[in-house]
Amino acid sequence: MFIRRQDVEVHLSDQGQAQYIGYRVKILQSSALQLGNISIAWNPISDAPIVHEIKIFRDGQVIDILKDSSFEILRREDQLEMAMLDGTLTAILRIPDLRVGDELEVSLTTFASDPTLKNNEAGLLVLPPNPSPGRYRLGLSWAQGHEPNLKMTDDMMTAVTTGEREIDFRFDNPAGLSPPRDAPARYQWQRAVEYTDFADWVALSRHFAPLYETAATVDANSDIKREASRIAIAQTSPLDRASAALKLVQQDVRYIYVGLDGRNLTPAPADETWRRRYGDCKGKTALLLALLHELGIDAEAVLVNSSGADDGLDQRLPLPQYFDHVLVRAHIDGADYWLDGTLPPVAPPSARPVFPVSWVLPLTEQGSELQNLAWQPATTPDEINLYEIDARAGFDEPARVVSTEIVRGVGGLQTYMQLSAASTGQLLDVFRQNAIGDAWLTIDDVQWRYDQGAGASILTISGTRTIDWDDDGSGAKSLALPGGGFSPPQRRVRAADQDQNAPFYTAPEYTCHVTTVRLPSSTQENQWSSTASFNTRLFGRNYHRAWELRDGAVRMVRGSRIEQPEIDASTARRDNERIAAFDNSMGWISFNPSGRRASVGSGETVPATYDFDWTASEVPCVSLLSSN
Repeated sequence: MFIRRQDVEVHLSDQGQAQYIGYRVKILQSSALQLGNISIAWNPISDAPIVHEIKIFRDGQVIDILKDSSFEILRREDQLEMAMLDGTLTAILRIPDLRVGDELEVSLTTFASDPTLKNNEAGLLVLPPNPSPGRYRLGLSWAQGHEPNLKMTDDMMTAVTTGEREIDFRFDNPAGLSPPRDAPARYQWQRAVEYTDFADWVALSRHFAPLYETAATVDANSDIKREASRIAIAQTSPLDRASAALKLVQQDVRYIYVGLDGRNLTPAPADETWRRRYGDCKGKTALLLALLHELGIDAEAVLVNSSGADDGLDQRLPLPQYFDHVLVRAHIDGADYWLDGTLPPVAPPSARPVFPVSWVLPLTEQGSELQNLAWQPATTPDEINLYEIDARAGFDEPARVVSTEIVRGVGGLQTYMQLSAASTGQLLDVFRQNAIGDAWLTIDDVQWRYDQGAGASILTISGTRTIDWDDDGSGAKSLALPGGGFSPPQRRVRAADQDQNAPFYTAPEYTCHVTTVRLPSSTQENQWSSTASFNTRLFGRNYHRAWELRDGAVRMVRGSRIEQPEIDASTARRDNERIAAFDNSMGWISFNPSGRRASVGSGETVPATYDFDWTASEVPCVSLLSSN
């Protein structure tokens, strides 16, 4: 398609925000005919949209679509399967007889007025990074007394035209944007204009704090008071009481997002949430605050972005739209604990939020600044895969295999949600139906549990498998162990027109593979060898592999941990030169009946899968000595 024109203009006034959208598009290919499916969504607490015109220009004729066609209005809960109710209304029109070669012209105005924000409007004007060819206009205007705070990216400052109570941006065939490859998310921030009535983050915090204070205030005869008294009798320490209150909210109040009646930003009262036994993050937070207050525990609501999209938030204007979640921070015995009432009841108070959060906004009466949660390398792996092969029966016999997956964090909680309702028999049936015939010959047992102390989902599968030993001739054998090798990292380079000095980013992760092979009983330890151990660091990632042969078993551990998510350009250039020397060998063990050149490991001590608690807080998956 070709954009003859596309206009987006926002106007701020006592009535809130009005957004005009107008466009005239020439349809060049059949794939663009989807433009004829027009859908307009709005919250009924605001005024209904106004459709000014919908026209088709064809061969010198002008066809008025609204003359013979009308919109169908639906109440659609698009995210009902995710337990979200927002009351959104949707108007739908399918333009008849739209053809390739037509020019479609549409103009409409939508309205937004959020009762929670009152007269504090905020939002964004954004031009996409790779728009279709054509002419674009973005505008922001305001009534007298409604001038917002403004901040725009450098590329918008060069295009801005300022008038009386308005700013305007015009682009003809805007070039595609190419932000620095592999740079942190804040470097993707381009062609954007922020506007807000909040003076700073303190003002935003101060605005929302009373909403949660009011919602957490309970009636004199509230059942919440009785629940708090019951917890106080059963638990003596403040942390145990906070844990019990959190579990009550997680377990006895189901999650449903409630954005009806203007409550998309306003929390429901704690008494109401407890009475109906369902609520969203706002309602659950208010209920949890009420319980903690009754228990004498100091706590406040905190706004966060749970998607991990908050990099560079400290460089932005205070917009409520940057947050998608609220939870509780409690202050107990000189330490801070994070409590999230929307998580499963196995998620206790924690030293950090479960979600990858960098910036948070506490909601306090006096107002709080945006606060940074400094990133730290993980002390325990996000995922550990344990693989035990019992090949003592011989090279040509099926081996007994025990495979265990230990998953922490969000992934572990997701597994809990998937598997906690299944019985052991059901799990066994599912894995037998889906895995046998692939590599498994038999699956004898499947066990799953969630270890709250370790904060981990633990899935163990036991059975028999055929082991594909490579025949190396003259009786020699070799086997590539599961999870034993690393692929070499990619070079960190950018196109010449991109910022060469921007840092390079890698999403934090910590994984570990532990494999133990009980060797065929007919062999001797001095007949076995392995590929090399190594311990190196490239692009901020620690690569580690260690071996040991002991008690008739080869033990291997291979770990990978991000220790520096951002590296500077000079470090990337240095590490690019080191890739050629990277050891990307698979984790091979080899049997040579002659016993010549046999060597396993470099003197390391490696625990087997079965003689170490791999759910412990400290596991030997990476070397702490690695620095280059």
